[in-house]
Amino acid sequence: MQIIALTGGIASGKSTVSNRLAEHGAVVVDADLLAREVVEPGTPGLAAIRERFGDAVIAQDGSLNRPALGAIVFGDPAALADLNAITHPAVWRAALERFVQAEASDPDALVVYDVPLLVEASADRPLRFDRVVVVEADRAERIRRLIVERGMSEADAERRIGAQADDEQRRAVADVVIDNNGSKDDLLRRVDALWGELRDPAQDSV
Repeated sequence: MQIIALTGGIASGKSTVSNRLAEHGAVVVDADLLAREVVEPGTPGLAAIRERFGDAVIAQDGSLNRPALGAIVFGDPAALADLNAITHPAVWRAALERFVQAEASDPDALVVYDVPLLVEASADRPLRFDRVVVVEADRAERIRRLIVERGMSEADAERRIGAQADDEQRRAVADVVIDNNGSKDDLLRRVDALWGELRDPAQDSV
């Protein structure tokens, strides 16, 4: 089994890459989905968040009030670090469980760990990946996408991008960098080439 780490900053196009690899047959383990699971009502993760940030981040139904929490941590590095210290280890433990399940189902599986905060959570994942793939787009283009496609204000977009690792930090851990400043068709062609190389390293197509 191969485990490929796929990462990229917000609005880089990472989800498009992940979806295309899934179409090819990859088993995708989505860290964002796991991050939601580990803070569901009744979990130790949500209890720890409540203890650190107070009742204001808990909705009336007992679930996590994500906008309220986001308003606290984005723009406050110390608060964000505290949140990450709660969630990152829990997400990694959940991911390891998924990797074991994938291998039990298919020993030759190609697993893609779709993880936006790969660099930020590096201390919590001692496992070495077979390949690290970084999806990249210019900062100005990512801001444009966040404003146009997700309805964020420019200030919110800048804050979200600023809270994540920068391009240089991601490139430092990358085996493959996929540029996504062009069209979606260009991106998909690059992903198709990557899939061919992952399944047959002799192709050297990336």
